[in-house]
Formats: sequence, C-alpha cells, structure tokens
Amino acid sequence: MNGTMAASVNRITLGPLVAAIDQGTSSTRFLVFNAKTAELLSHHQVEIKQSFPREGWVEEDPKEILQSVYECMDRTCEKLSQLNIDISNIKAIGVTNQRETTLVWDKETGEPLYNAILWLDLRTQSTVERLIDKTPGRNKNHLKHKTGLPISTYFSAVKLRWLMDNVEKVHEAVLSHRAMFGTVDSWLIWCLTGGKKGGVHCTDVTNASRTMLFNIHTLDWDPELCKYFDIPMEILPKVRSSSEIYGLMKSGPLSGVPISGCLGDQSAALVGQMCFNDGQAKNTYGTGCFLLKNVGTKPVMSDHGLLTTIAYKLGRDKPACYALEGSVAIAGAVVRWLKDNLGIIQTSAELEKLAADVGTSYGCYFVPAFSGLYAPYWEPSARGIICGLTQFTNRSHLAFAALEAVCFQTREILDAMNQDSGIDLSQLQVDGGMTSNRLLMQLQADILCIPVVKPSMPETTALGAAMAAGAAEGVNVWSLNPEDLTEVTSEKFEPQINPEESELRYARWKKAVQRAMNWETTEPVCNGNEETSIFSSVPLGFYILGSMFMLIGAKYIAGQK
Repeated sequence: MNGTMAASVNRITLGPLVAAIDQGTSSTRFLVFNAKTAELLSHHQVEIKQSFPREGWVEEDPKEILQSVYECMDRTCEKLSQLNIDISNIKAIGVTNQRETTLVWDKETGEPLYNAILWLDLRTQSTVERLIDKTPGRNKNHLKHKTGLPISTYFSAVKLRWLMDNVEKVHEAVLSHRAMFGTVDSWLIWCLTGGKKGGVHCTDVTNASRTMLFNIHTLDWDPELCKYFDIPMEILPKVRSSSEIYGLMKSGPLSGVPISGCLGDQSAALVGQMCFNDGQAKNTYGTGCFLLKNVGTKPVMSDHGLLTTIAYKLGRDKPACYALEGSVAIAGAVVRWLKDNLGIIQTSAELEKLAADVGTSYGCYFVPAFSGLYAPYWEPSARGIICGLTQFTNRSHLAFAALEAVCFQTREILDAMNQDSGIDLSQLQVDGGMTSNRLLMQLQADILCIPVVKPSMPETTALGAAMAAGAAEGVNVWSLNPEDLTEVTSEKFEPQINPEESELRYARWKKAVQRAMNWETTEPVCNGNEETSIFSSVPLGFYILGSMFMLIGAKYIAGQK
C-alpha cells in the first residue's frame, strides 16, 4: 500500500511532461522531459541503417525510419512505467529531424515511392552543375537573395528534381496528383497523425528554409523558385511555425497527444542551448558539424560562404528569427568510416583512446571531403585526402588527425562567421554525440584559442523540440520567458597550447584542403548498362588513349624495319 501511495505521489509531483522525437542521420531517439525542470526522465534509441547503392549515393528506408520512431516511443513508455511515471502526463510531442533529406510518397496508399535521399548524397552533382551553368556568370549564389543558400547537392530541391526525372513511380505519381513531397519531419507528422486516413501534410519554417524552394523573406514557398526547378507546388507540404498544434497522435500508447513542435535538428539545438539573443551561437557535433549564430529578426547575408537560414518561429503570431550557419558534411561520420570501412577501431569510444595514446598527428592531416566540401568552400568536386604520411605514421596518428579534422573545419566556419559579423565569439557552446569525447573538446579549444562550453545534459536538440512543443498555444506547459528558463550547468574547456602552435597547425590544414580541391571535375559517362566509363575521367582517358597510340606507333615502326 505504501509503495503504491509513494508511486502515486511521485506521479503527481512530477507535473507535466513533454516528449521529443529526435530523428537523426544515424539513429532515432524518443526522449521525455519534465516541463518544469527540463530534466531528462527517460529515452530510447534505435540505429538507422544507411545504404550506399553507388559511390556518392546515400539512402535510408522511410518505413524503417517510421518503425524506429514507433519502437522508440513504445520502449520509452515501458521504461517510464517501470519508473512509476504515468505516461498520461505527457502533454505534447515535438519533432526534430535530419534536414534536407528528401522523401516522396503516395498519398492514396501511404507507401514511399523511393528511399529517402539523404542530405549528404552526391548523385545530383551533374544536375547542380547544369543549373549553375545556366545562371548568369555561372553563379552558384544566383538564388541566394531569396533562399539564403547556394545551389548545391545539399538541399532538397535538386534531390526532388532527380527523383522526378529518374524514378518512374515518382514521375507517374506527380502526373496523377498522388505524390507528396516532404523532408523527414513531414513524413513523420503525416504518418503519426493518420497517414492516408487524414494525416496532416505540413512542415515548419526551419525545415522549409533548407529546400531551395522557400522564400526566407515571405516565409512561404516561392512560385518563381518552384518554376526554376520545375516542381509543382501542389506536392509541397503546408508551411507552419515551429511551435503550434499540427495534429494529434492517432495510434500507440500516446494516442491523442498533440504534436505541437517541429524544428530542423540544428535549429532545435539552438533553442535547446537557449540561444535566443542576437549574437549567441552553438556548434553541434553529429554526423556532420553545424555552427549556427542567432542574428535576430532580420536576415543577414554572408560574404564568406555561410548560409542564411531560419533559426525558429516559436508561434503563429511570433516573428521568425534568422541564423547564419556554417555546415560541415563529415564530422562524426569520419568515426563511422574509420570503424566500418577501414576497421582500425571497433567502437567509437576507442577512437579517443587511440588518439590520446600519441597526443599528436605527427604531421598527418586528414581532409574528410567524402561528400565534397561544404562551408565555407561549397566545392562538390573536392574529395577526401590523407597527407603528410611517413613510415612512422600509424593508426593512432590517423585517429588523432581525424579528430583534428573536425576541429579545423569548425575553425574555418568560426573564422567566416567572425568576418561576417565583425564581432569575434568569446566562447563556443557545443552539443551533440561527439562532445562526449573529451580529447576532441580540448583539441577544439586549442585550435579555436577560445573556451569551449559543453552543457552537462547533452540532449539539447531533443530539448529544443520539447520546449517548442510544450510552449505551443493550446499546450502551454513550458514557459520560454527568459526568467523562467532553467539555468544550464556546463563544463568549460580552456585552450592549453600557445596561439602560435595553433596557427601553424591550422595553416598546414589549409594547405591540405587545397590539395583536396577539384578532384572530381567531370560528369560520369555511362554506357548502356549504366556502368561508368573509364573515359569519364579525363586524365585517365588521355593516358589510355596515349598508350594505345604509342603501342600502335611502336608496332608500325617495328613493321617498317
């Protein structure tokens, strides 16, 4: 009896709870927070399988993504019940997601028409080159005045264009008005609110601002941009704010709970880090690396290779806030590559130990441009290189160089951000899975020459989505007033090397980056079996043709004798 009463009292004193779906590139998580204290009460995580059908192609199964969400919800609710926490106290659900990843599905059957094409996929490089070729002066920033973005393989419009051009099912569904396009948030919200039986087809301003179809000034889809990419506007989701009730859960243990928050993962992390003031910034270390700086309610265009994006719009009647963003394609993904492709580590945690054993890269530099280079270069033809190798170099030095690469890429973005704003950041707030690597955090402070501040509760992306959901009109269980926000406890990493050494290492990194540039300079040429021809590489083609002519010439000369 006493145990039951204690459990009952515990349930009452907890107050309202808010949940978050965090659907990332490598995993899906479901997390539940106390709305009054921001304490994380329980969570569950499921890894997502990525497929690589061809070189540069990266896909995920939309059904697996959805199933992983249901599994994480079910397991988290079971864990809460074991903790004697009543799941009926969950008053709202927020969604945060990998951005730009592109899906098309059939609204009548509810079936995906192709795999999700991930944000770092490179199959659209030839499409991008053709688009840039037809702009005045071959200017990749031709659409930047409306979108804040360069024309790049990174964003959704070119992926959607590819699907319409190359997948017959998608082409037919568009023609017969059955197709729905969305980023991951749209797919999840549509499915969770009923799917083909009345599901809500929507997205929020932060995700929409990553498509190249969205006007960041009017805060809506732009007819001219849609015409430019030849995409029918009827397949696009309705654009909503980041904090409002979109619809109700239609099944599972949380049926009837409103979905009332939606933010792209980097915007969610900005909110979760409480970067509500102009000039505040955060860096998230996930599959990629993303540095966002709040610039207030007026967009600021970068002159140094950064993106202008929507930071958040926390309510239908609230103003949109903007951010400058530096995006790096490969951060945590380099750890996965060292583990899965090279086999030099068995677990991610092993990387820190390997690198710490030597404490230096011994002059080895690793530029992991597997998907080209993003900010500040926007160079899709770059490819990954490892240079400065000697007979002394071993896997520990390579591990250290991989960690340094993440830090150097962040330094490049921070330099660009400081130049754009004219005000240098005095410290960097960080979050994301890689921040558990203490050596990486110390290296980052050393390379930036400023302190790095890591919150003790690392789940800031999910926290941001939960805050948006809990603060929504009609939910109102989470106050975003500055005086009500919970103070975040954190750990600070101070620089420990002299600035001269830091600058020397950074200069060598910049030299390595130049070596990685312009590696892939031609479009692949396919034969009838869709196999890439060896002559698609210009240097290799010249070499083979030259060798053939020399061989023929040699035979001719021999015949003359």
